[in-house]
Amino acid sequence: MTERRDRLSRAGNWSLTAAATLVIIVLLFLTAEGAIRVRQTIKYGAAATVEDLYTMDARSGLRVPVVGSHYSGRITVNSLGFRGPELATPKSPGTVRLAFLGASTTWCGEVSGDDKTWPHLVTAALRAAFPYVELDYLNAAVPGYTVRASLRNLEVRVAALEPDVVIIYEGANDLSGEMRELALKQGLIRDAKISERSWLARHSLLWNLVEKNLDVLSAQDDARSNIGRLQVDPAAIGLRFRQDLTSLVEAAKEKAKVVAVVTFSIQPRADQDKEQQLRASASALYYMPFIAPETLIAAYARYNEVIRQVAKETGVLLIDEVDSIPGDALHFADTVHFTDSGSELMARRVVRALQAQQILARDQPGRGH
Repeated sequence: MTERRDRLSRAGNWSLTAAATLVIIVLLFLTAEGAIRVRQTIKYGAAATVEDLYTMDARSGLRVPVVGSHYSGRITVNSLGFRGPELATPKSPGTVRLAFLGASTTWCGEVSGDDKTWPHLVTAALRAAFPYVELDYLNAAVPGYTVRASLRNLEVRVAALEPDVVIIYEGANDLSGEMRELALKQGLIRDAKISERSWLARHSLLWNLVEKNLDVLSAQDDARSNIGRLQVDPAAIGLRFRQDLTSLVEAAKEKAKVVAVVTFSIQPRADQDKEQQLRASASALYYMPFIAPETLIAAYARYNEVIRQVAKETGVLLIDEVDSIPGDALHFADTVHFTDSGSELMARRVVRALQAQQILARDQPGRGH
């Protein structure tokens, strides 16, 4: 009888210990989840899922920012659904309006505020250089957009706002999509679309971060071992990108007096060692776990060749100097997105090109039109 009571007592103690341990684990998880949400709010402007930040626009069929949104004082969406300040509609007479087309690398969710996005910095610099010209801008970029989405965006949401200068910075999402299609053909993945995260990852920022980091670490290990790497002929890629970019440029030329295309800058560089390239390619490896950093670098170099060719063939302004932004963590938050420092240098390269072409000089008093 005593032995039986001892066994029951030990079983009860074990159950209490297990329950207490479970409670502690849950509390630690909730504490960590809270900390991650606070960190994301501070760093990115909101502790929310993509679905909370954007909505589907029935007119264009595009995913667009929620009108009038404010995220922790860092990201402001105006009443027209564009990141940045309000715009006069219709446009005030004599105003030169800049429109920036692109995806997350133009939206600039990683910088510390609206006034640190490179479209805002470009406009501010041009205002200082041409004080007699009335300037405003719209950051028409939306994370996730491809060139085709930007064309639809231009046609339905931007054209009516009468842009005078259109600046196009595209490439990352088109390249990722093309690489995933190649990986599907080579049997490296089962679906060209990005697979949906687990239920827990969709509802927990902490677990979502854990899953993403595990995926990246696994991809980096595979890259070190050269396991399951995508085979790419750089000369054979970018054909659809070229066609789509040409269509976008030609459409922009019909809407604006000046159109410029910008070559795409990334953190990984050919002169980095293998480990540096792996670190710099981390976010790209999340979406393309089958690609080696050197292949990624070559693919972006090919896309930049396409951008240069399209600029030449269509007669629009090419903004190059792609390596004027150093490939390091000071200037890049990840593989392609800018920090405040990177955004500033991006703005400088755009302003240099616009000033060199004296695009706005003719609008100063005493200048001919």
